[in-house]
Amino acid sequence: MTSTSVKENVQFHEELRQSVRNVCSQFPDSYWRELDAKLAYPEEFVNEITRNGFLAALIPEEYGGSGLGITEASIILEEINRSGGNAGACHAQMYTMGTLLRHGSAEQKAKYLPKIADGSLRLQAFGVTEPNTGTDTTKLKTFAERKGDKYIVNGQKVFISRAEHSDLMILLVRTTPIEQVKKKTEGLSVLLVDLKEAIGNGLTIRPLRTMMNHATTELFIEDLEVPVENLIGEEGKGFKYILDGMNAERILIAAECIGDGRWFIERATNYANERIVFSRQIGQNQGVQFPIARAHVNIEAADLMRFKAAELFDSGEKCAAEANMSKLLAADASWEAANVALQTHGGFGFAEEYDVERKFKETRLYQVAPISTNLILSYVAEHVLGLPRSY
Repeated sequence: MTSTSVKENVQFHEELRQSVRNVCSQFPDSYWRELDAKLAYPEEFVNEITRNGFLAALIPEEYGGSGLGITEASIILEEINRSGGNAGACHAQMYTMGTLLRHGSAEQKAKYLPKIADGSLRLQAFGVTEPNTGTDTTKLKTFAERKGDKYIVNGQKVFISRAEHSDLMILLVRTTPIEQVKKKTEGLSVLLVDLKEAIGNGLTIRPLRTMMNHATTELFIEDLEVPVENLIGEEGKGFKYILDGMNAERILIAAECIGDGRWFIERATNYANERIVFSRQIGQNQGVQFPIARAHVNIEAADLMRFKAAELFDSGEKCAAEANMSKLLAADASWEAANVALQTHGGFGFAEEYDVERKFKETRLYQVAPISTNLILSYVAEHVLGLPRSY
């Protein structure tokens, strides 16, 4: 890349950041605070961010999207969180769409991608996790039996976010019993479920109240009929398709954590400059300023790994290690920054009007989801360092 193209790239990224900030400025802290109090979905925000084309960043231009890379998509989600918002309300459309884009048929892509790009269809739900299997995805119990031109699906899913606010769902099911396959990763398939048709006709959605406002649900599936034409890719190859999108997910979540971290650091810095105790700014005390400075350093370091992983992804190179490490570093750094911001604010950090407690809860999620930090360490130990498999 020439120096001219690098400068142009930097300029484009800054313009992109500013465009996202402009939209987010329409949704101040009070907007998110009120939603959090009511456990409500940010419908107006999602509509506006969609209308401006940001959620279609990764969809190719031929299908009505922007045709941008994961780097640009990560910048969009970072800026949403940095503004004080929560990209978790809509981020899944970025990476779940990839399963359809990379493995769907020409007919499926032509039918769904343009509508996802213009917002007339939402693909926000991703049905993988189950109550009794958790991260052990190959052991999932939801089964789809083919009968003629339909699959009959039975099972249960849990911690499925945005199912009540989506039109379509990517659903991972087993189509061949695990005892009948050579490898446990075989026999899993991906179905594209029309939620509007499914709800009340074999699919029941029950909201799950959680620590933060994340529109999380539990799904009960009983004799749900899904047309065979909604199978994405080949039957039995679904595990590979799902894994294919996980690197993108890791990078995008890392960017959100970096956005959170920068929000916390800015709030902590501003408060430390303004708050007077014992006739002096509390930020004058090294016991206050050093933790803020350390959090800033760690966010900046995590940001470098995020961009390294994104660059590899956009170049079509292997990036699993970098994607996982970027998520780990960013999640840890944002959680550190969250604690620093809360401690800096003291008692006011627990008051809803300061918004720290809301963002504190939101960023804590990423120590656990979409994959726990311990499992990332297990991955690095085994696949990067060559240590024995630990699970």
